[in-house]
This record gives sequence, C-alpha cells and structure tokens, in this order.
Amino acid sequence: VLHPGQSAELDVTFKPTLAQRVEGRIRLLVGNLCFEKTQIELVGEGHKDEFTLGGLEEDIKERNAKRSLKKDIIDAVRVNHIQFGDCPVGKHCRRTFTITNHTSAKVMRFEWEADAPFQFSPKVGHLHPGCAKTITVTLKSDVPVTFRRHLVKCKVANINLELPQSKVQDWDDRMSIATRQGTTRKDPGARWPKKEEVVETVPEPAHTVVEESSKEAEVYLSALVDYTEFQLNAVVVQLKDTLPFQTRTAT
Repeated sequence: VLHPGQSAELDVTFKPTLAQRVEGRIRLLVGNLCFEKTQIELVGEGHKDEFTLGGLEEDIKERNAKRSLKKDIIDAVRVNHIQFGDCPVGKHCRRTFTITNHTSAKVMRFEWEADAPFQFSPKVGHLHPGCAKTITVTLKSDVPVTFRRHLVKCKVANINLELPQSKVQDWDDRMSIATRQGTTRKDPGARWPKKEEVVETVPEPAHTVVEESSKEAEVYLSALVDYTEFQLNAVVVQLKDTLPFQTRTAT
C-alpha cells in the first residue's frame, strides 16, 4: 500500500542458468482497475566466458541507445565503462577493476593496449586457472582535456608454459627483485666499496601462445580533466560594534 507522496523500491534479480538471452515481463496493476497497468520489459544475457572483467560500470550512452531501439531487438547493456568523473589537472586519478580466469586448466596472458595519459597496472600479465588480478587504471593529464568513451582494448590469449605450471609464478609486469651490487666508488674512510640497491623487473616466464585462442576485451574510459573553478558572491560582512581589545566574529 502506497499512501499519497510515498514511493517504493523493488529489486529484480537475474540468475541465469544457461549462456543465452532471456526475456521477461512484469505487469503492474494499480488497484483493481485493469486499464491502470504498466508493463516493464526485462532483458538479460547469461554468459559463460573463460575470462571476465569485474567491477566496471554500466555504459549510460549504450543504455540510452538500446532504449531507442524497437522492443523486439533490445539487447542487454554491457557493463564495460569506467567513469573517472572530474579530475584536477596534473593530479593522479585512479580506478580499479578485476580480470578473472574462469577455466580449470588454461593459463592466460593479457596485455592492455593503452597509451598516455592512461596507464594500466599491471599492463601485461599471466592468469593461472581460477585466479584473478586487480587492474589499476591511472589518469594524469597536465592540460585540460575531456574523454568521452575512450576505447581501450585488452588482448587475451591462452598460453603453454615451458615449465610445469606448479613451478611457475602467476606473473605480471609489476613484479621486481631488489639486489645489492658492489661499485667501484668508495666513501672516504670506508674499508669496503659501497653496495647500491638495484631493482630489476622479473622477466616474463617462457611460453608459447596457443593458436587461434586470442580474444579481445573492450573497456570505455570517460573523464573530465580541468582546473578547479569557484565563484564567490560579493557580500558585505557587517561586524557589530566591538569594544577595544575584544574580539567579535562574523560568519
């Protein structure tokens, strides 16, 4: 029962059992009046992919485009959008999502095809069966710029490791090893040369790409990079009469 001025929220859950398109319909009747009815169309697509991207947003532009189509060809909206929102010039803005390998035996290699000012970390990596990685997207621009659905693609392929999988680490390009190496430089008064710490990237494990296994994932990035602007209305701050050596504050 809704009283005047009240509203209600209803949750609709979609739990597909097969990898296929599913359609549904909800009929909403108001009271006992048959002509006071509303039909809500439901469209979902169950998928069973070997890898998925998680934590992304709904693409509003794509959703609005689907709404303008005829009812008999409406598609489910893809969740493949990252909205950075407003970002200050010269500052780092970060968003995260995940990439998951859903297979039970296949090792995958992924690589993001992204250029400045967007940086993906890790940009290249391996995913062992059943594993997931968190991907961080960083945006930094030194000039004002607007990105509207900037397309970035990710190449994913199955690979065969040269060594047994149990002996190979789940690698990506963020991994590094710090070692200390001796130098010929010697500080005055020191008995031995000073050792400097050297950070090296862990090399990618040897592998071969499985033929005809390459796939592509698409992600759209939107952002507005600009300087902060504000406006202050001209006002008069009127302080009341104040005795000498006393303080009065006006807000």
